[in-house]
Amino acid sequence: MTTSWPVLASIAVLGLMVGSFLNVIAFRVPRGQSLAVPRTHCTHCAAPTRLVNNIPVVGWLITRGQCPRCKAPINRRYPLVELGTAALMVAITLRFGVTAQLPAYLFFASVAIVLALIDADQHQLPDTIVLPAYVIGTLLLMPAGAANGTWFDAARAAIGMAALWCIYAALQIACPTLVVPGYVKLSGLLGLFLGWLSWGALLVGVIIGFIVTVVAAKTFEVVGPKHRSGTLAYAPCMIAGAGGAVFAAAPVLGIYASMTGLA
Repeated sequence: MTTSWPVLASIAVLGLMVGSFLNVIAFRVPRGQSLAVPRTHCTHCAAPTRLVNNIPVVGWLITRGQCPRCKAPINRRYPLVELGTAALMVAITLRFGVTAQLPAYLFFASVAIVLALIDADQHQLPDTIVLPAYVIGTLLLMPAGAANGTWFDAARAAIGMAALWCIYAALQIACPTLVVPGYVKLSGLLGLFLGWLSWGALLVGVIIGFIVTVVAAKTFEVVGPKHRSGTLAYAPCMIAGAGGAVFAAAPVLGIYASMTGLA
């Protein structure tokens, strides 16, 4: 299925705007701040941000990455998140095309990005984001099920959600200091979206997630104490596994089938 350039351009603009809002969510929600008030401002001098400076990426470039008033640096992560969100949304659009399930996976990408940012920063996975995502994700997937004319995908998604939740719940019991309740709740959300795709996507997502986690943990261990602080955030690893499965599950399973003679 070929997606037209105007559609991709529109998705890219949407991604930039969503990425800008995800930056706000990632900063304010863990701190218990309102998303509406006060308006966007410098975190150092509290000067309100001008409207033109709120334009994704462009605003950061105009200010040369610093507050116009106090000259304090503005984290370059902001434009990177905006660009990354736009790129991911375009990639998802290319992956699914303009289909009934596209809105669900664009939403999934947005939630995944903001949860990865929050966990990396604050080691939190706020219930105010995770739990509503279950409901919204399910509602967005329902039209896709209706378009397919079958509820098998929905049943597989529900089983995938429960299965991944049970796996991480068991891991929490075994390793309560590493697997906190937030990761268990996140696992069910990942299982929902991976299970919807296929059993293979669910399996590949789990495998990639564990591989990324092990590699990240080993890397974290060998980093010198001068450069290491706090503990490793595992949500980005889990999310990386799910993202890898969304794009790579089909080709990976195809290669495996051809190598084992199961094709």
